[in-house]
Amino acid sequence: MLEVRLAENLGFCYGVKRAIQLAEDSAEPDTRSYTLGPIIHNPQMVARLAEEGIGKIDTLDEISEGTVIVRSHGVGPHVYEKIERKGLGLVDATCPHVRKAQSAAKAFADDGCQVVIVGDRNHPEVQSILEWAGAGAVAVASEAEAEDLPLYGRLGIVSQTTFSGVKFKSIVNKLLDKSSDVRILRTICTATDQRQSAAVKLAGQVECMIVVGGRNSANTTKLAQLCAEKCKTYHIETAAEVCDEWFATIKKIGITAGASTPDWIIKEVYEKCQKK
Repeated sequence: MLEVRLAENLGFCYGVKRAIQLAEDSAEPDTRSYTLGPIIHNPQMVARLAEEGIGKIDTLDEISEGTVIVRSHGVGPHVYEKIERKGLGLVDATCPHVRKAQSAAKAFADDGCQVVIVGDRNHPEVQSILEWAGAGAVAVASEAEAEDLPLYGRLGIVSQTTFSGVKFKSIVNKLLDKSSDVRILRTICTATDQRQSAAVKLAGQVECMIVVGGRNSANTTKLAQLCAEKCKTYHIETAAEVCDEWFATIKKIGITAGASTPDWIIKEVYEKCQKK
């Protein structure tokens, strides 16, 4: 009989739960609400909100009235300014941990530091932090990128909240050579550390891991990468992707999920695996 085990920490984090609740609370019969981009990186949750009457826009130019919901990844200061100019309503669902990183980056920049964000420069969260840090800020996601940076008089370092803690430490070690005055604020949220640690621990105890979450979710993708270093791993979005052949020769399987994966999706995957 197949043994199915869940990671000790998985699924929605505080910031995502808060964002979803704020979005749902904003839905009113006589006022349209729109998330600026997907509120979280989970297509199924975005679709469910759409069914509740909460739309999605990619730019503020798409609407002339209604309420804008700033997603959990945050936005730059110019977005708030434009929302005010257009006379739109505002619900700010920026994750508090992301807000902390934004504020730290701005404070470093205001204090005359060269700001470096350790994270994926193409991720919307990192892009928002870069905007708060000003035009001169840079983002690095690898030791090689860190080594390529020039020397600076003063250096202020923050991190993408969902970045790998181990990787952050390794990159920071390279950045320490770039200035004699380095200030570091490790803005990786506790939930990220907990989910990664729990996933790696479970992956070492089973024959196969299923990682549940949006393929556009950076933290879910990272979970899948970490698990793959320990055992066979499948990254799926829904229970419909679970395949019978995965279970042909194994007796223990583990399940984890990204911080933007709804409980109902995790439950569906778990129940389908238990029937194998």
